[in-house]
Amino acid sequence: MTLRNPSLENMRDELRVSEEFLARYNRPGPRYTSYPTAPVWNDSFGPADLEKVHEEAQRAKSPVSLYMHIPFCESLCLFCACNVIIQKDKRVSPPYLDILKREVEHVSRSVSGDRPVVQFHWGGGTPTYLTPAQIEELFGFTREHFTFAPDAEIGIEVDPRVTSREHLETLRKLGFNRLSMGIQDFHPLVQKTINRVQPFELTADLIQSARALGFESVNVDLIYGLPYQTAETFAHTVEQILELTPDRVALFSYAHVPWLKKQQNSFEGHLPEGLQKFEIFRTGLLKFLESGYLYIGMDHFAKPGDELAVSQQNRTLHRNFQGYTTKAGADLYGMGITAISAIRNAYAQNQRDIPSWEKAVNERGIATMRGYHLSDDDRLRRAVINRLLCHTMVLKQEISREFGIDFDSYFADELARLEAFREDGLAVLHPGEIRTTWLGRIFIRNLAMIFDPYLERQHLNAKPLFSKTL
Repeated sequence: MTLRNPSLENMRDELRVSEEFLARYNRPGPRYTSYPTAPVWNDSFGPADLEKVHEEAQRAKSPVSLYMHIPFCESLCLFCACNVIIQKDKRVSPPYLDILKREVEHVSRSVSGDRPVVQFHWGGGTPTYLTPAQIEELFGFTREHFTFAPDAEIGIEVDPRVTSREHLETLRKLGFNRLSMGIQDFHPLVQKTINRVQPFELTADLIQSARALGFESVNVDLIYGLPYQTAETFAHTVEQILELTPDRVALFSYAHVPWLKKQQNSFEGHLPEGLQKFEIFRTGLLKFLESGYLYIGMDHFAKPGDELAVSQQNRTLHRNFQGYTTKAGADLYGMGITAISAIRNAYAQNQRDIPSWEKAVNERGIATMRGYHLSDDDRLRRAVINRLLCHTMVLKQEISREFGIDFDSYFADELARLEAFREDGLAVLHPGEIRTTWLGRIFIRNLAMIFDPYLERQHLNAKPLFSKTL
């Protein structure tokens, strides 16, 4: 059940923290788009393993979610930690699409027509790097090989800087009903520093066109913690966002991972940290709440009537590699380089570079680089972590019944460690449930980490694996 927005004065008081508090809780941790997280997966899981998982899902007749990765961008946003290929010469697209269609064709053989596609998402990169004609051809090819539910959620990530009116008209004609666009920040100095100059007027025009064409949901992404950001400048960005009235807002923490993305080294010395970074998030949080948005948790906000908010109230909200989703129970089939599948009790990730992916698809039809089979303990802990992140609470009896355990006995060590979170105002511990506070929602990744036994051995790794939780 979603907590109603409390008195904002009470919220302001609850959301005050000290440097010492941040030193305790602002530490590296996963975003938990999967559990176990990707560093636990291994390359002993290959294409043959994934095909067996495909067979299990086919026997179970579970609904289907499709993800398609289009990796190309025309320019590099310096904050970005995604798997992208920067290429202005768009002749790279047709060969990539040819191989992608081969992968679509192969995967579709494992998905019978009586298994509806309830969700289809295009991510990147920048999917609208493709021409409208290429989008139409790829979408049409996919529809020929899968059966789409009449009410399928069909979404795409768009970059307002490269998305034309023709793009939007084509997408809407094909049946796309959700748009997600990166904005990050409207402040000119921040945009110039991160190499993403995107004027408010350009973004507003795109959103206005999308609404006129009948897109059911328009969502925006913001990032806090970018170079030269302050609470004051970010407050202005949020005020501009509120003028655009998006249906959902993702307010991500900037993931500073220069050991993975060397271009981020240019930001050193200009990043807000500690209390300054927390105040930027707190400013955005309060402004969205004042305007009637619901705080779903961690980094997401939604209008009260949005499917995401309704799903959380009904306790059917789910989390996968696209973040929060309403399509619980669907098996996710990922296609394209680096794409991830989450099918039954297994994960699989494709090869990360085009030559390796192309070679594997040509030889076998799929391009699994690594993956993982969940144990019974993994499945149990995944359920606990997902319910914390999605419902902001865990009902102990519900978990005990579902997995045939006694919650308090099984998680005795974890419950003992949660006492510190209770003392710090992050969690409320009742005999029958664990519930997060409003402050706990911000640091909900830390609460989830209590139930993740893999972290201790991962911390022995010489290289960092995760960005900080704030």
